[in-house]
Amino acid sequence: MKSIKDINFAGRKVLLRVDFNVPMNDQKQITDDTRMRESMPTIEKLLRDGAAIIIMAHFGRPKKGGFEPELTLEPVAKHLETMIDRPVRFTQELLGSGKPEQMAKELKGGEVMLLENIRFYPEETKGGENLARQLAALGDCYINDAFGAAHREHSSTAVIAKFFPNDKYFGFLMENEVRNLEKLMQNPPRPFTAIIGGSKVSSKIGILENLLDKVDNMIIIGGMRYTFTKALGGRIGNSICEDDKLDLAKELMRRMDEKGVKYYLPVDSVIGDKFGNDANTQIVPSGEVPDGWESMDCGPESCKAIHDIVMNSKTILWNGPAGVFELETFAKGTKAIAQSVAESCKKGCFAAVGGGDSVAAVKQMHLADQMSYVSTGGGAMLEYLEGKVLPGIKAIQD
Repeated sequence: MKSIKDINFAGRKVLLRVDFNVPMNDQKQITDDTRMRESMPTIEKLLRDGAAIIIMAHFGRPKKGGFEPELTLEPVAKHLETMIDRPVRFTQELLGSGKPEQMAKELKGGEVMLLENIRFYPEETKGGENLARQLAALGDCYINDAFGAAHREHSSTAVIAKFFPNDKYFGFLMENEVRNLEKLMQNPPRPFTAIIGGSKVSSKIGILENLLDKVDNMIIIGGMRYTFTKALGGRIGNSICEDDKLDLAKELMRRMDEKGVKYYLPVDSVIGDKFGNDANTQIVPSGEVPDGWESMDCGPESCKAIHDIVMNSKTILWNGPAGVFELETFAKGTKAIAQSVAESCKKGCFAAVGGGDSVAAVKQMHLADQMSYVSTGGGAMLEYLEGKVLPGIKAIQD
């Protein structure tokens, strides 16, 4: 993998694809610029080199085709100016009007330009080659730093790379994601433990099946575990369960037994009589949830058992919360796992964290910097873990 750190982009016009799909409030103010900050090392390196940077990004899900004022990237351009302490050239006019093309042509080294929302072009999400050709004509090399969109075969994330056969690169964020995912899935230090959560087995089937030949331990948490518990004959009360996946759960457990994978289902549960922070709660064995009650989190015995497994692991993949993490009453299990994984990293374990609630947990507890690797792309990481080829990665590596 050729890193941009070894290349000087002085005098080059760099087309840079980033993920600036940031949350905004009703006043069009950015409420969390994390995604922008994640690509700053790449932008700062290019500015130090004296490159002219033409940034491509998407925002939201435009549906009309063409400019939609509520989804303009103008607030992003203004915020980016404060981050890089220099003007950012921007126009709401689209390619074909002549304005973006002229601005790109006049862009000088050390200057930055942001194109309007790339998804205003219907061809973008269809992977249109004509749009990719128009974009490619603006610059003389291409860098993809948008891991969050790497699983999309869009014009600006994959197709455009074919126009730069010898001048296409990963940005620092993408490079870090690819290196860590390859380390995780190709030759991980053992024992390798996967902690997989989420509400439904159906959403994690691909990951579970792809990990069967790779892991030593499989810890199944979150709402999906109750499908397994019921498949084993347990009583789960009103807990979430996919009754049409009971046979699948049995088959997955059979295959884990067959392959020598040790799987663990939490032995106790924190249950509530309703969905809310003010619910009445109690702790019961996982297979003995009374009717009218719903299991919401791992219990203390389960947290201790998971801690012991984690502390004896050399590699950990954690994707998905232990319970209803958004409710503080039922967040203890997820927090306990976060603390255990962080502690294991101090002993030299390689731990990868991905998925919205898992990442939120380690960030809220200020443990993100203690993890070996926290992924920036939810959907992209999930598809990689399922064994799928990500178009945005393949386009650069080919």
